[in-house]
Amino acid sequence: MTATMEQTMTAADRCDRCGAQAFIKAVMSEGLELRFCGHHGREHLDKLREVAVEVVDETPRLSEV
Repeated sequence: MTATMEQTMTAADRCDRCGAQAFIKAVMSEGLELRFCGHHGREHLDKLREVAVEVVDETPRLSEV
C-alpha cells in the first residue's frame, strides 16, 4: 500500500538506520513499524514490499517545491 493523498509521517519520524527524516514506513505482521529515510528506504524497498504487511512510501514529497 502506498500513501498518496494523506501524509502519514512528519519531521518527527526518524530513520531507524541513520536518524534522518523518514519518508518510508514498513509495518510488519507483528505490528513492528520500521522507518527509513529516502536513501535507506530505496535501498531496502523491494525486500520490504515482500515481507511487510503495509509499506507507506512518501518519497515523492522529496521532489515537492
